[in-house]
Amino acid sequence: MTAAPLVDGFGRRHTDLRISVTDRCNLRCSYCMPLDVVFKPREELLTAEEIARVAGVFAGLGIRTIRLTGGEPLIRRDLPALVRRLVAIPGIDEVALTTNGLLLADQAEPLREAGLGRLNVSLDSLRDDGFEQIARRPGLDRVLAGLAAAKQAGFTGIRINAVSIKELTESEIVPLARFCRREGFHLRFIEFMPLDADQAWDRSQVLSGADVRAILEREIGPLVADAPADVGQPAVDYRWVDGGGVGFINPVTSPFCDRCDRLRLTADGQVRNCLFSTVEWDARRLLREGGDDAAIVALIRDCVAAKRPAHGIDTPAFERPARAMYQIGG
Repeated sequence: MTAAPLVDGFGRRHTDLRISVTDRCNLRCSYCMPLDVVFKPREELLTAEEIARVAGVFAGLGIRTIRLTGGEPLIRRDLPALVRRLVAIPGIDEVALTTNGLLLADQAEPLREAGLGRLNVSLDSLRDDGFEQIARRPGLDRVLAGLAAAKQAGFTGIRINAVSIKELTESEIVPLARFCRREGFHLRFIEFMPLDADQAWDRSQVLSGADVRAILEREIGPLVADAPADVGQPAVDYRWVDGGGVGFINPVTSPFCDRCDRLRLTADGQVRNCLFSTVEWDARRLLREGGDDAAIVALIRDCVAAKRPAHGIDTPAFERPARAMYQIGG
């Protein structure tokens, strides 16, 4: 018998799972982590076996795609083996990865061989000083080497994610777009969200997707709306008539909650129904106290049933989650 799909109270069917495999990272990006970060003890993080078990339960409920996140997932030494486990789960159509790319040069080939389908690489600047200003550590050359290695390993459709912050990243927009057009990468600009660990986010810092698009059209050329590859995707895609595409993820100025199809599993085993949720469901406790798969199914369904209609960033009732991006999973 096929299990009933994961449909919330607003008719949204969930088919995508974001799994954070670690809270650790080798950068300290200001929009994600504090400089004086304190990571979870390793014993509080899920093992590969625990991650695979929960993912298998999700797959039985209709999850079809998995994206691995962090922290920085490439820090996890057993990542290729974990990818191989996840790819083998019946019902999973694709396993993808979001990374900062610093360790990608050495791991692109093993990950490709393990069955990893797609790559998203975070890159906010093509200047050494701009990169260090945002990431608060050096490493641009390593990211670029990682991207080259990923292409060599056979990855296609590589996406570049760039966070847009007013009075900080405007000068990065056009160089990133030209670089991605030249290299065949799909660039996505993401609005700055209230998930920074220092809780310094302010609405005035948001460089909107509309403003970024205006800069691109002024400096490069008109953009034409493109059909989405997936109706549940967060990005609104455009293309230039002479080649190359760009997407805009605008959770602040143009929320896409009405088509959200994703759930999240944090590195320490908490199930979340929204990036901005203030409530979590503890799967790790069930795993480590002998809970069976039926108990995990019940927990997941409770989580989905409690999903709100929207995150409400632009409403007076908005409440920031207690955890920052690196603790939740990007």
